[in-house]
Amino acid sequence: MDQFKGQPRLPKFAIPKRYDIRLKPDLTSCRFAGSVAVDLDIVAATSFIVLNAAELTVADGSVSFMHRDSSKVIKPSRVELFENDEILVLEFAEAVPIGLGVLAIQFEGTLNDRMKGFYRSTYEHNGEKKNMAVTQFEPADARRCFPCWDEPACKATFKITLDVPSELVALSNMPVVEEKVDGSLKTVSYQESPIMSTYLVAVVVGLFDYVEDHTSDGVKVRVYCQVGKANQGKFALHVATRTLELYKEYFATPYPLPKMDMIAIPDFAAGAMENYGLVTYRETALLFDEQHSAAVNKQRVATVVGHELAHQWFGNLVTMEWWTDLWLNEGFATWVSYLATDSLFPDWKIWSQFVNESTEGLRLDGLAESHPIEVEVNHAGEIDEIFDSISYRKGASVIRMLQSYLGAESFQRSLASYIKKHAYSNAKTVDLWNALEEGSGEPVNKLMSSWTKQQGYPVVSVKVNDQKLEFNQSQFLSSGANGEGQWVVPVTLCFGSYDVRKNFLLQAKSEALDIKELVGSQIAGDQVANSWIKVNVDQTGFYRVKYDEPLAARLRYAIDKQLLSTADRHGILDDLFALCMARQESLTSLINLMGAYRGEVEYIVLSNLISVSYKVRRIAADAVPDLVDYFKQFFINLFQYTAERLGWEPKPGESHLDAMLRGEILTALAQFGHDLTLEEANKRFQAFLNDRNTPLCPPDIRKATYVAVMQQASKTNRSGYESLLKVYRETDLSQEKIRILGSLSDTPDPDLVLEVLNFMLTPEVRSQDVIMGLPTSPEGREVAWEWLKENWKRILETYGSGFLITRFVSAVVSPFASVEKAKEVEDFFASHGGTKPIARTLKQSLERVNINANWVESVKDEKNLADAVKELAYRKY
Repeated sequence: MDQFKGQPRLPKFAIPKRYDIRLKPDLTSCRFAGSVAVDLDIVAATSFIVLNAAELTVADGSVSFMHRDSSKVIKPSRVELFENDEILVLEFAEAVPIGLGVLAIQFEGTLNDRMKGFYRSTYEHNGEKKNMAVTQFEPADARRCFPCWDEPACKATFKITLDVPSELVALSNMPVVEEKVDGSLKTVSYQESPIMSTYLVAVVVGLFDYVEDHTSDGVKVRVYCQVGKANQGKFALHVATRTLELYKEYFATPYPLPKMDMIAIPDFAAGAMENYGLVTYRETALLFDEQHSAAVNKQRVATVVGHELAHQWFGNLVTMEWWTDLWLNEGFATWVSYLATDSLFPDWKIWSQFVNESTEGLRLDGLAESHPIEVEVNHAGEIDEIFDSISYRKGASVIRMLQSYLGAESFQRSLASYIKKHAYSNAKTVDLWNALEEGSGEPVNKLMSSWTKQQGYPVVSVKVNDQKLEFNQSQFLSSGANGEGQWVVPVTLCFGSYDVRKNFLLQAKSEALDIKELVGSQIAGDQVANSWIKVNVDQTGFYRVKYDEPLAARLRYAIDKQLLSTADRHGILDDLFALCMARQESLTSLINLMGAYRGEVEYIVLSNLISVSYKVRRIAADAVPDLVDYFKQFFINLFQYTAERLGWEPKPGESHLDAMLRGEILTALAQFGHDLTLEEANKRFQAFLNDRNTPLCPPDIRKATYVAVMQQASKTNRSGYESLLKVYRETDLSQEKIRILGSLSDTPDPDLVLEVLNFMLTPEVRSQDVIMGLPTSPEGREVAWEWLKENWKRILETYGSGFLITRFVSAVVSPFASVEKAKEVEDFFASHGGTKPIARTLKQSLERVNINANWVESVKDEKNLADAVKELAYRKY
C-alpha cells in the first residue's frame, strides 16, 4: 500500500464514469452520513483501487466492487485511509477484473466549520440561530464529502439524492426530479448532471427565499438568500439573466444546463464559487440593497456575477487538465467579466478600471518570489496559494494584451472554436494558443509562452538619441535587482497625439527606431523635439516603461494639460511609483509628478493617486519622520479640489464613477487628518446615529465617515468607537458590517488597535471577515504583529487549511520596513511550524519588507526631498 503515499496524482488504472451519491446531513449534530456507487472502468490489471478521501470514516464492511459482466461481488481484503495524502486505498486479494464495474462505499463525516468540503454556516431565523449545510469543493475538497477521484481531469456524471428535514430548501447542480416527504424528513432526487469535474459538485441545505426570472431561451434563473432578503437579490438576478444571454452569443454555445441558481451564503471563504448550475457567493458579492449599499458594492456584484457565469463555459464546460493551468479558468473569467459588465452598464466605463487588475498583477509579479502563470503544482496542498493575483490578474492582463494584439473579432471567433472543440473535456494552455494561432494566423504560441511560462515581466526603457528612439528591455524587480528574463513585447506608442501611433514587437534586448520614419510627414521637424511620446498606449501591455528625463518632463506637461487618456495618466504614475520603490527613480521625482495631477477628475487615476499617497506616507514615516506633516499637507492639497467639486452628497444624474470617487477622496482626507473633513464627518455620523435612513449619510460616504470617527477615537475617547460597534451589532447587511470592520482599526491609538484586533476574534465577527479588520495605519503595525504572534496557534487552527490564512500573513508582515524585522518574522515562523500553507506568501511578504527597508534607506539620502515636499505642501494653484 505504501507505494501510493506521497504521490502528487492518483494512479490511472481506474477511470470513474458516473457517481450515484446519497447524503444525509444532520444539522443539529453537524454530522452527515452517505453512500456512493461509482461506475468505474478498470483499464489496467491491478489488485488496488486508489481514490481520494479525507476526514471521512469508511465502514470496512461497506466497501464492495461488482463487475458488470459477471455480477460477481468482491470485497477488499484491506481498506486504509492515509490522511496525510488524503487517499483511500482498497487492496483486493485477487486482481480486479478489467472492464466496467461498480464500486460501492458507505461513509460518515462532520459538517466542519472551516468553510471547505461539506461544512456548516450559521444564520438567524426569527431570532433563532440555525445551521445550514454548504459545499465548497474547489480546489480539492470534494474528498471531504464523499470518496472520489478528486482531480479536474477525472470528469464523470453525477446523480445526487439528499435526505433532509422536510421544511428546508435543498439545492444541487441540477433541477429536482422527485421529492418524497416522509414525516419530518424528505428525500430529494436530482436530474443526472452532464459530465463534469468533482470540484464543481454542489449541495446547499437551509431556509431560503428566492427571486426568479428566465432568459430569452428559457433557462430558469434564481437568486436564493436568507429569508426576508429576497429584494436584495433582484439586481444580481437582472445581471445574471442578461449575462447568460450575452455569453451564449459571445461563446457561440448555449448555456448547457436547464437552470442557474445563485445563492448567498453567510459564511464563505472566497468571493464566490462557480459550481455548475448552483453558484455560491458571499452575501457581499451577491446582494444589493437599494438604500444601504454603495456604488462600489453594486459594481462588485455585477463583476463577480459576470466572472462566475463565465466559468460555466470557461472552466465547467471546458476544464483545465490540472491545477497548473488554473489561470485558464481564473484569468479568462476575470477578463470576460469586464466584457459583460461593460455591455450591461456602458456608462460605468469599466474598461478604464481594468488597469487596476494589471496594477495588482504587476505588483505581485515584481517580486523574485512570484511564480509563472503556468505554475508547477505537485500536491493538492500547494493549490490554495496560487489563487492569487498572478492566476487572476496577470492572467486577465495577458489575455487582454493578446486580444488587443490579435483584434477583437479574430479573438472571439477562435475562442468559440476552442470551446466547441474541448466541450465536456479538459484542455491545457497550449490548446488555447493553438486555437488562437489557427484563427488569427499569428504565432501565438511563440508570442505568449514568454508571458506564461516564465515569471516576471519587463521594464522597457526609452530614450531619444540623435533622432532615434532607443528601446531596451530588462526584467523588472521591485527590489531593484537585475533579472534574467526576456520577452516578446508588443510595444505600442503614440507621438504627440493619439492619431500618430506605431506598433512593433520588441523581441531583442534592445532596438532603435528612426523618429522621422516613425511619424512620417505628419509632424514637422521642430515639433519632434517638443512632442510627448507615450509608450504602452492605454496600458494594454503587461510591462512597465521608464522614460529618460526629457521624455518624462514632456509627459508631466501632457498630464498637467490633460492631453493623455485616463489609462495613460494612471499608467505613468503607477510605473514611476514602482520605479521609485525599486530605487531607480527618486521619491522627489515621484512627488513632483503627483503634483501634476491636482486638476485630475477621473476616478481610476485619483483612486491610484490615493493608493500611492498612502504608501508614500508610510515610507516617509519610516525614512523622514520630521517631514510626515508636510507630506500629509501636500496630499490634502492634492485632493481638496476634487473633494470640493464632488461635495458630500450625491448630485442628481451624477456618474457611477463620481459616486465611487466621493467615498475614496473623503476617506483619504480623513486619513490625512484634514480638519474640515473630520468635523463634517462627525456631524453626519451623529445624524446617522439618530436616524439610520438620514440623507446626510448616504452609503457611498459611510466608510469615509467611519474612518473619520476612528481617526479621533482612542482608548480614553471611546464614544465614536462604541457607537460604531452598536451600528455593527444592529445591522444585518453584510456590506455595512464589512464597511465598519474595515474602519475600526483606523485609529492612531495603538491600545485601541489592540482592542479592535481582539474584537475580531470574538464570535461576533464571522471567520471570513476577520482579515477586513487588520490595521493599515503605521501606528497599528507593531501591535498587529504582536497580536498575530500571540494568536498564531488559534489562527492556524481556524484557517490553516485554506487560503484565508495567507491574508493574515501578507497584511501584517508586508508593511514593515527594516531588515531586523524581516529576521524577527522569519525566526518566529521557523520556530512555530504550520507554515506549509503560507510558505509562498511568507517568502513574498519578507521580500516586501526588505524592499521597503532598502527604499527607506535610499529616501533618507535624497538631498532635494525636503525642499520639494515643503514647496508642494503649500503651493497655491
